[in-house]
Amino acid sequence: MQMMTLTLAMLLCFQLKHFVADYLLQPGWMLRGKGDLRCAGGYAHAGLHALGSLPALLIAGQGPAVIVLLSAAEFAVHYATDYTKAGLSARSHAGPNTRAYWALHGADQFVHQLTYVGLIFFAVASPRGF
Repeated sequence: MQMMTLTLAMLLCFQLKHFVADYLLQPGWMLRGKGDLRCAGGYAHAGLHALGSLPALLIAGQGPAVIVLLSAAEFAVHYATDYTKAGLSARSHAGPNTRAYWALHGADQFVHQLTYVGLIFFAVASPRGF
């Protein structure tokens, strides 16, 4: 597959997965559990993201070792990002009508998008078949 086509196909997979996992498949128990290390919600949400990234990683032609490594990295970064946002949001008491709320939301989404840039880079740059 041409490099540009592969990159765009992976980006499309990540964007679709992100929309579905963050906005369609996130019930209240996941939302409530993001800021508490003892609750399953944040872990389940990060796991859903890691699992949802498999199509993008598979079309990159990567072997199981690289896919497991990149999925684990996404899980860890996604969980840490959401955990941090939940803590900051709880302390700020900013509602959806404030600039602070949207700044936190935007920063959270930006970090997730940077994660996809990193995943695409490593999936494309890593040797195939590992």
